[in-house]
Amino acid sequence: MTGRRAVVTGGTRGIGGAISQALKKAGYNVVAIYAGNEQAARDFEAKTGIKALKCDVSNYKQCVEDMKEIEKALGGNVEVLVNNAGITRDGMMHKMPQENWYDVINTNLNSVFNMTRCVIESMRENKFGRIISMSSVNANGQMGQTNYAAAKAGIEGFTKSLALESAKSGITVNAIAPGYINTEMVGAMPQEVLDKIVARVPVGRLGETSEIARTVLFLADENAGFVTGAVFSVNGGLRT
Repeated sequence: MTGRRAVVTGGTRGIGGAISQALKKAGYNVVAIYAGNEQAARDFEAKTGIKALKCDVSNYKQCVEDMKEIEKALGGNVEVLVNNAGITRDGMMHKMPQENWYDVINTNLNSVFNMTRCVIESMRENKFGRIISMSSVNANGQMGQTNYAAAKAGIEGFTKSLALESAKSGITVNAIAPGYINTEMVGAMPQEVLDKIVARVPVGRLGETSEIARTVLFLADENAGFVTGAVFSVNGGLRT
């Protein structure tokens, strides 16, 4: 598989950075979207040779406008969309500021609509598309994450519904639900908290970003055309 055009949101760091690099290595033409960390984006570009473009994926109008630049950088319509952008604003519901709810829903869930809406028509016209979105093991619910869990559960419902709408157009729509992955965000947790998390994971370790990236490669491939409407758990056997 070479030459397909792919976009990864939140694509310059952590899981997204690993996905962008894996796609490029597999022969895809890749653009990585980032939100605001300019230095990290420029460092990523210099290190990988992958074009990094800034876009607030929580803003539909900006997505529509920036899609022109994305397509220009790719040399054509987006064929593979990886919705990976996400944030956390954890807190108990009875103490949660309204903005923490809306920030997470807008960035984690509404961005999936925004970016998908920008590419779905061209995918339907071209009779090919791969839409892959990041859910989470905590889509099933987690204390202190009503906002995050709601967004991730919404992604799973979105995925299954859009898969039904798109199946006859050659478009597959799937989600990946990672468990606890060895990223900068997870690594910033207190050691005692990390130890408790790892103790709950049957395989006895954190996941690696490369393991999520390999799952994306499988789903993005042309030979995965019979796989759609699925949520892939990549969590070391962890169940919440």
